[in-house]
Amino acid sequence: MESNKIVRKQIFEIIENQIKNNNPPETNLTFNRLIKDGYNKSDTKKLIAQCVAIEIFDVIKYGNTFDEKRFIKNLKQLPKEPFD
Repeated sequence: MESNKIVRKQIFEIIENQIKNNNPPETNLTFNRLIKDGYNKSDTKKLIAQCVAIEIFDVIKYGNTFDEKRFIKNLKQLPKEPFD
């Protein structure tokens, strides 16, 4: 259980850094869009975290590089879950 908290914290740090650095800008745009649509900050970050987690899993499990195109596509589809 403790490892889940650590991973969640790290994913939220990734999101904070993406928003702060506006890199990629789609993270910030998605955050603002979801807030405007009525989601609170916590729920918004949880939604974005799904997209981050997919990319982390793909890198760790398969050794692939970060797929920015897929990441941005998934962000744009939120709040729809990015699982096909």
